[in-house]
Amino acid sequence: QVQLVESGGGLVQAGGSLRLSCAASGRTFSSYAMGWFRQAPGKERAPGKEREFLADISWSTGTTLYAASVKGRFTISRDDAKNTLYLQMNSLKPEDTAVYYCAATRVGSSWSSPEYWGQGTQVTVSS
Repeated sequence: QVQLVESGGGLVQAGGSLRLSCAASGRTFSSYAMGWFRQAPGKERAPGKEREFLADISWSTGTTLYAASVKGRFTISRDDAKNTLYLQMNSLKPEDTAVYYCAATRVGSSWSSPEYWGQGTQVTVSS
């Protein structure tokens, strides 16, 4: 059974930092891209409404891609030995408050329908 389990969320003051983790298990992800998404409060998921893409990384090559909203503040990385994905978040702002999700999709596939999702972890940034 494939599982993506996020952790590391919490309450932080504006300007602070958090590191999210996503422990992946149940299969090898060498042919997958791993991504981080978020869903802000009050924007519950509905058909056709995508969670906000933040960043992704190719598990095999380490190639990364960032959304403009987080580029320069967030860093995505992975640890092959621990089969874990990370999102280092610096200079946090109140508008970063959201539930953060990790996801996995096969390399070359769109993020419109990832194959796997984690359950999410809450990040709250106070002003």
